[in-house]
Amino acid sequence: MTDILQQDLQYLAGVGPNRKKMLSQELGIQTFGDLLEYYPYKYVDRSRVYTVHELTGDMPFVQVVGTILSFETFQMSARKERVVGHFSDGTGVMDLVWFGSGGKYAKQNYRIGTEYLVFGKPTVFNNRINITHPDIDEASKVDTSAMGMQPYYNTTEKMKKAGLNSRSLERLTKTLVATLKEPLAETLPDFITQRLHLVSRDEALRCVHYPQNARELERARVRLKFEELFFVQLNILRYASDQRRKYSGYVFSRVGDMFNTFYHNHLPFQLTEAQKRVIREIRKDMGSGRQMNRLLQGDVGSGKTLVALMSMLIALDNGYQACIMAPTEILAEQHLQTIMQFLGDMPVRVALLTGIVKGRRRQEVLEGLLDGTIHILVGTHAVIEDTVQFARLGMVVVDEQHRFGVAQRAKLWQKASPTGGGWRGLPHVLVMTATPIPRTLAMTLYGDLDVSVIDELPPGRKPIVTQHFFDSRITSLYDGIRKQIRLGRQAYIVFPLIEESEKSDMKNLEQGYEVLQQAFPEFRLSKVHGKMKPADKEQEMQRFVRGETQMLVATTVIEVGVNVPNASVMVIMDAQRFGLSQLHQLRGRVGRGADQSYCLLVTPYKLSEDTRKRIDIMCDTNDGFRIAEADLKLRGPGDLEGTQQSGMAFDLKIADIARDGQLVQMARDEAQLVIDDDPTCSSSKYQLLWQRLKELRKTNINWGVIS
Repeated sequence: MTDILQQDLQYLAGVGPNRKKMLSQELGIQTFGDLLEYYPYKYVDRSRVYTVHELTGDMPFVQVVGTILSFETFQMSARKERVVGHFSDGTGVMDLVWFGSGGKYAKQNYRIGTEYLVFGKPTVFNNRINITHPDIDEASKVDTSAMGMQPYYNTTEKMKKAGLNSRSLERLTKTLVATLKEPLAETLPDFITQRLHLVSRDEALRCVHYPQNARELERARVRLKFEELFFVQLNILRYASDQRRKYSGYVFSRVGDMFNTFYHNHLPFQLTEAQKRVIREIRKDMGSGRQMNRLLQGDVGSGKTLVALMSMLIALDNGYQACIMAPTEILAEQHLQTIMQFLGDMPVRVALLTGIVKGRRRQEVLEGLLDGTIHILVGTHAVIEDTVQFARLGMVVVDEQHRFGVAQRAKLWQKASPTGGGWRGLPHVLVMTATPIPRTLAMTLYGDLDVSVIDELPPGRKPIVTQHFFDSRITSLYDGIRKQIRLGRQAYIVFPLIEESEKSDMKNLEQGYEVLQQAFPEFRLSKVHGKMKPADKEQEMQRFVRGETQMLVATTVIEVGVNVPNASVMVIMDAQRFGLSQLHQLRGRVGRGADQSYCLLVTPYKLSEDTRKRIDIMCDTNDGFRIAEADLKLRGPGDLEGTQQSGMAFDLKIADIARDGQLVQMARDEAQLVIDDDPTCSSSKYQLLWQRLKELRKTNINWGVIS
C-alpha cells in the first residue's frame, strides 16, 4: 500500500501537470503521500444548519438553506461592481455579496428560486446580515447530516490566484481518500498502539481530513502527533546510544593540584549549590570512560564560565589541553580576561586565537598548542582552521552553541587526533548557553546531550527591576537615568538594528545619539554598532568598560560579551521590535554588580496584543526558563534561534513542541523503552520501527558524536 502513496500527484484526478507544479513549488507536495500529510489548520462544523432568524454578526462560520429571491448590482467605480443576492429561508432575509468577477460568476451560475446550501461568515451591514463570497451548493445534492467538520488548508497568494484555494485542496484530498481502497500500512507495532490506546494510522489519516465530530478529530490528531514525535525521539536516542557504545571518552581519573589549588585559593566567591551539583555531574562524566556530551544551561551571570574553567582544570590535571570556543571576538576576549582574572598567578598558560591575532603572535600560539605548552585556548571559529593543531586536546567548551553549525563543531573535536590515526578516546564536550531552552524543546533539539542547569544566581545579586515606559514619558525616563549616573553608575541605551530596515535603523541610532547628547550635556557618551571597524568598536567599548564614558549608545552588538558590573541601567528603545529571548539577553548585561539594576522598555502607546504580552512577561519575571516557555508558545519552535541547526529534528507537520509537551514526554519514554530493549537496532520485534526510521531520516551522519 506504501506504493500508492509514492505515486506522482499529477495522476490524481483533478490535478494534472500544471497544478502538480504549483503544489510542488508552493507547498512541497509532490506525491499522494505528501498531500495526505498536508494537514488542515482548522475545522468548521458543517453538521448544523441555522435559520436566517438565528444569525448574528459575531457568529463564526455558519450554513443556511434557502433560495435567492433576486440579484442587485451596484456600480462602485467605472470598472468595479458589487453584486448582492437577496436570500431567504422563510424566517428572514439576508444578503449574499460578491465583488469583482465573483458577482459575474454568481449571476451566471446561481438561479433564482433554486434551494441552495449557503456557507460563510455572517457580518452586519446596513442593519442586515451579510455573507461575503459564500460557498454555495445545491441543497438537493448535499447530505448535511453526513458533512461533519469541514477542513481548512493553508494556501499561498500565488495558489489562490491560480484557483487553488482551501476548498480546492479539500476536494483533492477527498478524491485521494476515496482512491485509497485498501487500509494504509501501519508504522507503529501493535504493542505500542494498544498500550497507548492509539487509533490505527489508516483511521487517523482519513479522519484528520474528514472527522465526523470533535472526538474523532482529537483521536486522529493524537495518533499522528505521537507518531511524528516518537520517530524524532527514536532518531535522537539511537544516535546517543550509538555514541555511548562506539566511542569512549578520555578517562580523567584524578582531580589534582590544578583543581584543588584553584578551589581552595582562587575561588572569587563561594559556589552556589547549583554550581556544585553541575561540577559533580561533569566530574562523574569525565571519569566514566564515555565521552561527555553535556549541555549547560544558565541565565546570564549565573556563573557558567567558572564551572567551565573548573572542568577544564580537571583536563589539565590529567595531562590534557582544553579549548573554549565563543561565537564573537568580543565574547572570546571577555572569556580570556575572566579566565585569567580567576586563575591569578597559577601556572596555567592561556592563549587567545581570533581573526585579529596575526603574524608572530599567531605563530607562537600555534607552536604552543602543538608542543603542549599552552594549556587553555580561547578563540572564535578561527580555532577550527586546519593550521590549528593540539598536542592533546581533552576538553572542548562551546559557548552559545546555537551560533555554530554542526559541521564546525565536528572539525573542532577531530583535532583531538592531529595525525589522523585512531582514537583511544574522544575529548569531552561541554556546550554552554545563556538562552534558557524549555524542557520539551531541549528534549528534541539537544536530546542526545545530558542537561545540567544552573538555576541560582551567585550570592549578593539583586533581581533586575524591569519597567515599561511609553515614549511619551521620555522626560521622566531621562530623569531616572540622570539620577543613576549621578550615583556613579553607567547606562546602556540600545536601539534596534534589524537588517530588513537597516538604513532607517542606522538613522534612528544616529538621531538618537544626537538627542541623547543634547539631553545629557553633562555626561560623556560612547557609540557602538556592527557597521564600525572592529578597532573603533573595541576602542569605544573599552572607554565604557574603563568608566571614561557614562552612557553606551549601541545596537544589539552588546547582546553578548560585555561585562561592566558598574552598569546598572539598560534602556531598550523600540522594545516592541525585539523578541523575548533578545530582550532577556540584553537585560542580562546589567545586574552584574551588587547595586540595584533597572531595565527600561520603551515603546509607542499603540501595541499589538502579542507585543503587549511580551512586554508584560518581561516586567513580571527574571526567570529565563519562564520567559523561554512563553517565547516558545508565542513564536513556535521553528522561529527560535538555532532550531534549524540541530541536525536532529524532522520537519514537524502536525505536532507542536510548545503545546504538545505531554506527548513529547510520552514519545520520549516510549522511544527510550525501545532503545533500552534493542540498543543495536537489530531485533526483529522492532524491525517495523527501524524500517520506518530509515525512510524518514534525512542523513546518516552521526550528529550525536559532536553534540
